[in-house]
Amino acid sequence: MYIPAHFLKTDLAELHDFIERNSFAMLVSQQGDGPLASHLPLLLERNAGPHGSLIGHMARANPQWKEADGRTVLAAFSGPHAYISPSWYEAERVVPTWNYAAVHVYGTFEAVHDAPALLGIVRSYVEFYERGAPRPWTFAERDDFIEKLTQNIVGFRIPIERIEGKWKLSQNHPADRRQKVIAALEGQGDENSRAIAALMRMVQGNRE
Repeated sequence: MYIPAHFLKTDLAELHDFIERNSFAMLVSQQGDGPLASHLPLLLERNAGPHGSLIGHMARANPQWKEADGRTVLAAFSGPHAYISPSWYEAERVVPTWNYAAVHVYGTFEAVHDAPALLGIVRSYVEFYERGAPRPWTFAERDDFIEKLTQNIVGFRIPIERIEGKWKLSQNHPADRRQKVIAALEGQGDENSRAIAALMRMVQGNRE
């Protein structure tokens, strides 16, 4: 990912937090002469290795896992994003742009076929996404229905070898322009615009 210095995010804890907030990723690998991508929720194991590890599963019928096994893959996590109008800057010689936050993770894909380990991955998914629900859904691991379903999926682990974050939030503009952009975004009313405005406020606060 191309990351100019003023957009670079390196703090591992912040990158991990971002992954957990935006866990639905695009997993990209090489398939023959071209790339292949799957859109999957991926879970983070923060303390598994120096940079953490990702775990997940996909349909056994998905050909990606066969080609990816033992090879380097990319998991791209996208956060909030919003169009930035040049009119908001109230300045000359400015152009439209897009503000966003993203994290890219690189590591070797390791397929998981062992039944207990695969059930453990599924259990982690359920616990993560059901937490906070008024009536959390659970499953019985010895249930014949669940065991049959797990025969149709392949688990995987990706020890993180490299992680990079890009917070493109108008840091290349003066503070007064950023404040005008924040105000305009907050006036837009949609969730993405408000989230970008909040991130811009946080980044600006850290710079002051």
